[in-house]
Amino acid sequence: MTTPVHPGTLRVSHDEREPVVERLQQAYAEGRLDKAELDLRLHLAMTAKTRDDLASVLSDLAPPPAPVPAPVALPDPTAEQRLLAALAHVLGIVTLFVGPMVMMCTRARRSPYVRHHIAASLNFQLTLLAVTVVTLGVGAVAYAVAWAVALVAAFLALAGTPFRYPFTLRIAR
Repeated sequence: MTTPVHPGTLRVSHDEREPVVERLQQAYAEGRLDKAELDLRLHLAMTAKTRDDLASVLSDLAPPPAPVPAPVALPDPTAEQRLLAALAHVLGIVTLFVGPMVMMCTRARRSPYVRHHIAASLNFQLTLLAVTVVTLGVGAVAYAVAWAVALVAAFLALAGTPFRYPFTLRIAR
C-alpha cells in the first residue's frame, strides 16, 4: 500500500528551476529586487531540493503580468469607404451637422473606417454649433477655421488615414 505524497515534497528538476530563474530576472529588471537579493534568491532557486523550497523563492513576488493581446489590424479601406469618409467631412462644411447626421443614420454600418470619420465630422460640427450658441453668435467666426480643418480631414480620409478633430466633444460614437 502506498501513502499519498504531498506535491510540495517532491524533488525539483532543472526544467522546473528555469521558469523561477526567469521570473527572478524579470523581477530584478522591473526593480522589485536589488542585486544582492537577486543573487541570494538565484542561489536558493538553484539549490532548492523540493517544490516547496522553490515556491518559497517567489512567494512574495507578484505573478508575472498577463500578456497583452496584439491589436487587431483592420484591413485598408476601399476606395468607396474612403470616398464616403471624405464626403462626411465635406458635407459638414456645406450642411453643418445635418449631412453627417444623415450619413450616420444611413451609412455608418458599412465599415468601422467610415463610421469613425462620420462620427468625427458629426462631433466636430456639433461642437462648433454649441460654441456658437454659448457665445451668442461670436463663435461663428470659428466656422472659417473649421472649413479649413474639415478640408484637411477630407483629404486625410481620401488617403485612408484616421483623423480626429482637436478640441472636439465626443458626443456621437
